[in-house]
Amino acid sequence: MIFLIGLLLSIVLIVVGIVRFKIHPFFVLLLAAILYGFITGMEVSQIISAVNDGFGSIMGKIGLIIFFGVVIGTLLEKSGGAMVIATRLIKLIGEKSIHLAMMLTGYLLSIPVFADSAFIIMNSLNKALSDKAKVSYAGTTAALALGLMATHVMVPPTPGPIAAAGILGAELGSVIVWGLFVSLLALVPCYFFATKIASKVEVPIFQESSGDSTHKPKLSLSLLAILVPILLIVVKSVFDYPEMNMTDSAMYPVVQFLGSPVIALLVGVLLSLLLPQKLDEKVYSATGWFGDAVRIAAPIILITGAGGIFGAMLQNSGMSEFIKEYFTGMSIGLFLPFLLAACLKTAQGSSTVALITTASIVAPMMPALGLEDAFMKTMTVLAIGAGSTVVSHANDSFFWVLTQLTGMDVKQGNQVQTVGTLILGVSAFIIIFCAVQILH
Repeated sequence: MIFLIGLLLSIVLIVVGIVRFKIHPFFVLLLAAILYGFITGMEVSQIISAVNDGFGSIMGKIGLIIFFGVVIGTLLEKSGGAMVIATRLIKLIGEKSIHLAMMLTGYLLSIPVFADSAFIIMNSLNKALSDKAKVSYAGTTAALALGLMATHVMVPPTPGPIAAAGILGAELGSVIVWGLFVSLLALVPCYFFATKIASKVEVPIFQESSGDSTHKPKLSLSLLAILVPILLIVVKSVFDYPEMNMTDSAMYPVVQFLGSPVIALLVGVLLSLLLPQKLDEKVYSATGWFGDAVRIAAPIILITGAGGIFGAMLQNSGMSEFIKEYFTGMSIGLFLPFLLAACLKTAQGSSTVALITTASIVAPMMPALGLEDAFMKTMTVLAIGAGSTVVSHANDSFFWVLTQLTGMDVKQGNQVQTVGTLILGVSAFIIIFCAVQILH
């Protein structure tokens, strides 16, 4: 039982350190991993090895991928490309279907851009359209926020899903395809929640004066930076699929190179450089947009590395053997990663931290839980993503971004955001569970 005691104490340390004492998640995860090592009786050399190897291994796999994803999102946001995509999508769907327009806009924007940043970008447009269409501002806000959350936790190149996929060894192309499918289906009940329930919450609209118009890049250029990397990764996944027998093709070396996640996202970074009106130090300097991307990406990369240390510590301690001995035969499968992510999300607020921490804890247990094949690794990433939405409340920065920008009080925020994320997460997990029952 020393393994369970060590794991429980480590999780308590993570939650208390982040929530109660506001310690940076990187240091909390690192200390929790070391504490676990000592509690379970690991030798000092094993603990040090887990720290070095765990951090280095995970950084080698996904450090650059996370950074390039953040760079693409930052350039889209600051160049106005994200707003161009949003405006065009709303025109296509129509202002009369504003709830659907906001939800699908959020669904698309949150793939490259952080959910809270995308909400800040979209809020003024959402407010103006809600006022013009005479529909509930709370309802359209719920639709936008849940659309943003869906892809934020389940579709790479958002850093959380990328990190979880790297930690669990899931194939990134598969996570993208299944993540798009599951997150879209999970938004169906969320749409009815936004239109039928959240819309009953009364939130007045206070319009600010619009600022000067700024440079807006072409829609085609804005979409290239998002779609080309995803397409390259998915094409490589198709070529790699055993039943396709395409690895002997003359095109395979090219596809293998361009479709590797690091190169695909680097291509996306290069394409995103077409978005600014002028390429100068405002874009590429250490104090410019690139510098902003580094500041955004650094803590995520460090937290991911600390998660890798935690996973290596669990692996080296013999946790997997313990799980095999005591839990084999119990049908907990995907429920464990989902519930663990939900507990961590609810306790400490960050979906990204919940994703990374849960993936790190679950990784050594995958064979014992029956989740070791390629398909189940993908489903595990998505189950963790679904859990990491449950629930957004007062300890989540996105909750405060939403309430402060819309003028909602805490009670209204709970009615709109907290209940909405519960519906999103549970719906996503039900879809994942059904897909596994049918296809696996």
